Amino acid sequence: MPSSGIPGVCLSDAEKDGCMYVSLAIAIFVVVLVLVIWQPKGLNIGWPALGGAIVALLTGVVHIADIPTVIGIVWDATLTFVAVIIISLILDEIGFFAWAALHVARLAGGNRRRALVFIMLLGATIAAFFANDGAALILTPIVYEMVVALKFDAKRALAFVIACGFIADTASLPLVVSNLVNIVSADFFHINFVSYVRVMLVPDLVSIVASILVVLLLFWRESSGTFDPTALATPQDAIRDQRLFRVGWGVLLLVVVGYFAGALLHIPVSVVAGAGALILLIAAQGSRVVERRKVIVSAPWQIVVFSIGMYLVIFGLRNAGLTVLLTHVIAGMSQHGLAVGTVGTGVLVALLSAIMNNMPTVLIGALSISPVHVSAQVMQGLIYANVIGADLGPKFTPLGSLATLLWLHVLARRGVKISWGQYFRTGILITPPVLLVTLLSLVLWIHVLG
Repeated sequence: MPSSGIPGVCLSDAEKDGCMYVSLAIAIFVVVLVLVIWQPKGLNIGWPALGGAIVALLTGVVHIADIPTVIGIVWDATLTFVAVIIISLILDEIGFFAWAALHVARLAGGNRRRALVFIMLLGATIAAFFANDGAALILTPIVYEMVVALKFDAKRALAFVIACGFIADTASLPLVVSNLVNIVSADFFHINFVSYVRVMLVPDLVSIVASILVVLLLFWRESSGTFDPTALATPQDAIRDQRLFRVGWGVLLLVVVGYFAGALLHIPVSVVAGAGALILLIAAQGSRVVERRKVIVSAPWQIVVFSIGMYLVIFGLRNAGLTVLLTHVIAGMSQHGLAVGTVGTGVLVALLSAIMNNMPTVLIGALSISPVHVSAQVMQGLIYANVIGADLGPKFTPLGSLATLLWLHVLARRGVKISWGQYFRTGILITPPVLLVTLLSLVLWIHVLG
């Protein structure tokens, strides 16, 4: 970093070298981020991240010694995410999520507003156990097909679609496996499954309630009225493989129990989730509705390459001293106590996530928080505020998460066009109150836990 009295001016050769590495680190990060978000000609997100990591290594922005460190941070997170998505894909193929959505629609008793609330609660449940990507990308098409079958007009249909996409992220706080961001942060700070749930369950419940209230307020008129639930197929008709459906329930129970048992036995969550995915893949042999090869190929393997490559690029920012700036900001806020440090950090990370995507942001946040010298209680607030900011911040803009970009793409293929401007106008109304209430609930809950 430059050390001359004039910001950005380098005097000595050492300062010039420092400026060069800072410029290189920033340039590599920006180019990789643009390519990942833009994805020209369907470019796989793993390749620009890998390319950026190679350039960073060749230019000396990162070092060979950083590779094992990065792999140690991301391996459990990425493999868990892949396993959870494989489970989600198989359950989707056998009609599990359609069965659940149809049950929820019928429970609403023909009341549109109640149906919107129930659908959001279902989305929150799916996000908790199958990750935010599963909730957004699997539930949204099912719900859209339902509202089309019920002949909802465009505005009413849009209310349900946006509710699905929004709750997928805002309700992805409770479990380590609910969001790739959560896994990365838990692994970085060595937080086990039970310890994580103990802190984040209450903020998640607050986030869900706040999300439902804000969405209802925003779409109060669009969610009014009634519908005929008999126009929908029966939940039983949605099940395409009864045997696998029963096996799926058993696997889910084993996986959930395994998460908690694994925390006590120090078993990585990827091992538990991977075992569940493997059991379902074996059980799917001979199934007429599940093509195992298709499921395996469709799994997000590129996220493994992306995580390693992207986080090496981020380590370049750290090596260049850029995370030190964030550390100073967070440390400054933390001097004013738990509330200011937690809320300030959460808002800061949320804004960064909205601008430059939550995946790189959560690690930048973690790298910036770890050197801060504060009490254990305040440090706990900073760590979990980083997660909340990275989970909820992406709802400000379409750039915030890869899941949102994919969600918009899935909707566009079904003829539902949501412009970036329309998304931003909605996100800026919904996200701030939910983010603030959730962060405040974290502060209060940490006080209760002591």
